[in-house]
Amino acid sequence: MTASTYTSPDMLTRLVGFDTTSAKSNRALIDWVRDYFAGHGVGVTLVPNADGTKANLYASIGPAVEGGIVLSGHTDVVPVDGQPWDTDPWRLTEKGGKLYGRGSCDMKGFVACALAAVPRLKAARLKVPVHFAFSYDEEVGCLGAHSLAERLMGDVPRPRAVIIGEPTMMGTVKGHKGQNSYQVVFTGFEAHSSMTHLGVSAVHVAGDLIHFINQLQDEFAARATDNGYMPPWGTMNVGVLNGGTAGNILARECTLIWEYRQIPGDDADEARRRVQAQIDDVLLPAMQRRHPSARIEMTPRFVVPAYKGEDQGEAEQLARSWSGSNNATMVAYATEAGIFQQTGISTIVCGPGDIAQAHQPNEFVLASQLTACDAFLDRMIAWAER
Repeated sequence: MTASTYTSPDMLTRLVGFDTTSAKSNRALIDWVRDYFAGHGVGVTLVPNADGTKANLYASIGPAVEGGIVLSGHTDVVPVDGQPWDTDPWRLTEKGGKLYGRGSCDMKGFVACALAAVPRLKAARLKVPVHFAFSYDEEVGCLGAHSLAERLMGDVPRPRAVIIGEPTMMGTVKGHKGQNSYQVVFTGFEAHSSMTHLGVSAVHVAGDLIHFINQLQDEFAARATDNGYMPPWGTMNVGVLNGGTAGNILARECTLIWEYRQIPGDDADEARRRVQAQIDDVLLPAMQRRHPSARIEMTPRFVVPAYKGEDQGEAEQLARSWSGSNNATMVAYATEAGIFQQTGISTIVCGPGDIAQAHQPNEFVLASQLTACDAFLDRMIAWAER
């Protein structure tokens, strides 16, 4: 297979052209990346999901020794449905130094820069390896990253640092909140709305739980301390509520999805325990007093661990030296960093683009940000040759 060489914008053009919305497969992109690596004589390992419709990918360039660098990014993107795009979101479009396209910022820009660096890495005299780790379904709960981190860290010599290339304008992010998501299914008993004493409305009980979640949120906010996060407390949100069939029927079923984004160091399970206790001790008994068939079931959807800043962390020091960044910040959004940090490897978040552009219509990354990321990787390569 003939080796291909791409600039970072050219590579980004190829990657944006793959519709890897989380609800769809990412295999076309992953298979293309696999073939690209093969063209440069680099073997890859795929880590598929249960039915094989999606896959993580990892690959290594350089000697099989400890002390390497992991470049990590996700391949999925959020939907464009209902967004007023001025350009084709699946075709990279340059206007005034901005490169428009879904995923251009979050986070195919970093993946493009990493892949464009493959020929430079192959030509370098690396003393330590550079590992590539690309995951699926980050946008819906980092679903692929757990198996990717486990397989990668089990297969390669222990790396020195992991770089998560989420958009930070090439600054460094050394901490973020976690994200725990849960689904609650309420089953009541249908009755005519004029005879409410004969039934149990699942929607009404879901409303009671929402009220409790709001109270719990206020309690967490009241005990917050100055910790560098905004807001400086663990946040809770009910993002989905579906139930009922008609305005004059007590709803038999209702589904609620809620999340808790905890501060690093907080008890990540406290919110779940408190909500479960409210269900078990208050809401469900009240429902079953009205009808014994009523029930409530809460199940976890996903857990993304918080990422805690490391005192004198190697990843932060390296990333700051390669990027020229003078400080590191904390952010409220979640990434795969906490998952990699749990493997015991020093981790940092640093990548091209502005997070304010993520998930937006007319999403873009500045061409100058790709240039800055290319320079970051060149300095990383020079460090790996020492």
